[in-house]
Amino acid sequence: MATLSLEEKRKKVQDLRPIDDVFFEVLADDTDFCQEILRVILEDENLTVTDVIVQSSSRNLYGRSVRLDALCTLGNGKKANIEVQRFHNDDHAKRVRFNASVITAKESQTGTAFEDSPELYVVYISEFDIWGKGFTTYHIDNVIRETGEAVDDGLKRVFVNTVVNDGTDIASLMSCFTQKIVESSKFPVFTRRMRKLKEEEGGVTAVCDVMKKYEQIARSEGHAEGHAEGHAEGRAEERRNTICKMLSRGKTPEEIADFCGYDIAEIKAVEDTLCTTVS
Repeated sequence: MATLSLEEKRKKVQDLRPIDDVFFEVLADDTDFCQEILRVILEDENLTVTDVIVQSSSRNLYGRSVRLDALCTLGNGKKANIEVQRFHNDDHAKRVRFNASVITAKESQTGTAFEDSPELYVVYISEFDIWGKGFTTYHIDNVIRETGEAVDDGLKRVFVNTVVNDGTDIASLMSCFTQKIVESSKFPVFTRRMRKLKEEEGGVTAVCDVMKKYEQIARSEGHAEGHAEGHAEGRAEERRNTICKMLSRGKTPEEIADFCGYDIAEIKAVEDTLCTTVS
């Protein structure tokens, strides 16, 4: 990709949309952009964003265990994690719960009182109606079943989608997420940011660099997976031989498990083969 001309790079990114996760990651690496969309989605025109960390950022301390399309720090100290999702192939509610728990744990200092745990908004933008109830926006609250009263545990979950148009500003914003070109006087920062990443050399290169990074990761993981399978088979055979030898020397499955740390069920399975002739 380093040998591509600027025009070739432009062609490479021209079909990308804000809902595409790699493109959104670069798009969201901007406090003004995140501030504009969060003001609309969270319906707070005074909301401010002071910092943003994305997945590819060198400041990302979460690794790849939690998806950080954009983790924003707000002016009031609260956090807002924005995630985009194109495919309906996961348990999205549990995904949100997992990501929120990891962020909360990472952002909480050791010894911090629970009342001082950071408040967190999770904004989940999808290209489908997760709940299938015909709304653009869904606010998921904790409630006491017996009374219907809301319980505030510091986690606010907002699911928004691009397929239901209820005529609100949020729906207008969501329509931008599926467009290859955004020209909207209502969302000027969004418009400027899209132009930069689609047309200007620095922006186009930034998108291509992130694309290249993830392509390399995918190739590396595929290569490692093949090696891992071979190593796993070798380790399994090595464990089996070790168990056989120890059994032949009169060790009990419990003793082997204690000494080697192997699972007792694995040891007994080997014992059942009566392979006591291994030297």
